[in-house]
Amino acid sequence: MTNSLAIRIATFMGILAVALGAFGAHGLKDLLAQNQTAAIWDKAVFHHFIHTVMLFVLAQRRPMPSGPWLSFFAGILIFSGSLYLLAVTNVKWLGAITPIGGLSFLVGWAWLFLTARRLTE
Repeated sequence: MTNSLAIRIATFMGILAVALGAFGAHGLKDLLAQNQTAAIWDKAVFHHFIHTVMLFVLAQRRPMPSGPWLSFFAGILIFSGSLYLLAVTNVKWLGAITPIGGLSFLVGWAWLFLTARRLTE
């Protein structure tokens, strides 16, 4: 993956995080209140944003550390994606998928920890 493509995907993920945050607060307000899942939606948006920032930061590196980048991207899709779906549908088994995305976030952070020296040289 090129840095340019990674930056474009990261910026799209940022746009999506803002749009989903606003949509949850306004367009889905009644549904999330009815399902009592507004906090779940907020948690999904929070982790989506934080890891989108990391996608953008990593995409700026040359060479780009694609392993951590892909781990964070997968984490956004699986962790936040499952929480978004859970909040809207109130289908509880979707919560069982969420830890897989959390594990993906952990892998990305651990990968950065273990390769910190190489990334700073």
